[in-house]
Amino acid sequence: MSEMKFTGSKEYVASQELMDAVEVARVLEKPLLIKGEPGTGKTMLAQAISDAFSMPLYIWNIKSTTKAQDGLYVYDTIQRLYDSQFGEEGVDNIAQYIKLGKLGEAFKSEEQVILLIDEIDKADLEFPNDLLWELDKMEFYIHETKETVKAKTRPIVIITSNAEKELPDAFLRRCIFHYIAFPEKAEMDEIVRVHFDQIDEHLLSQAMDAFYWIRNIKEVRKKPSTSELIDWLNALIHGGCDPDTLREKLPYLGVLIKKDEDVEIVKKNRF
Repeated sequence: MSEMKFTGSKEYVASQELMDAVEVARVLEKPLLIKGEPGTGKTMLAQAISDAFSMPLYIWNIKSTTKAQDGLYVYDTIQRLYDSQFGEEGVDNIAQYIKLGKLGEAFKSEEQVILLIDEIDKADLEFPNDLLWELDKMEFYIHETKETVKAKTRPIVIITSNAEKELPDAFLRRCIFHYIAFPEKAEMDEIVRVHFDQIDEHLLSQAMDAFYWIRNIKEVRKKPSTSELIDWLNALIHGGCDPDTLREKLPYLGVLIKKDEDVEIVKKNRF
């Protein structure tokens, strides 16, 4: 195990608790399950770890239709049938019709890599359980070629979830868990400055006050995230907005608020 420790990066501000969670997951060689509301930097964490350790990053984006098998390998029977009809050479070599998924590619890598399984809660309920063996043993079997693919070096596995559905207990027992809480103002200030070399202090202060005021309105259903604050600040700077009128006018509100009912709630509470 490398003596390096994750301490965040120039582009990614990590709390001490998050840094500790990354380190524990590495030492215990267990997947790190990251939860938190959208926009708290869950996906960006994997890129930050990849940059910090100079390791390749493999990203497996999960959709509602994704199956566990997709991450291991796919046997392209249609291409093989097509090739056989047209007399292509090598059609008897089944191995050339085996296409590895992101999990398979990470296992096959000659060097240690970062594997991000992004938004695992989008898949069906059985999806996490279908990966228990592979994530435990870091291997899987290709039936068509009678080959076992085993990781030469165990990848660092980061799994993200937006908590859209509960994950199975058997899966959770195999993970190190960390919840990324939404940043308080002091931490958010640090995050914002990563994205802006220079920013008007008064504008930043007023924008932050307005941003957290909106987030604290209980009736707002989709609260603005960190990424939306960054976008809003860029819009305010580009538009040359007066910092002293931000709370009153809330310019470019559509950058922060994405639901029409939330827009009405914010405008109603503004006065």
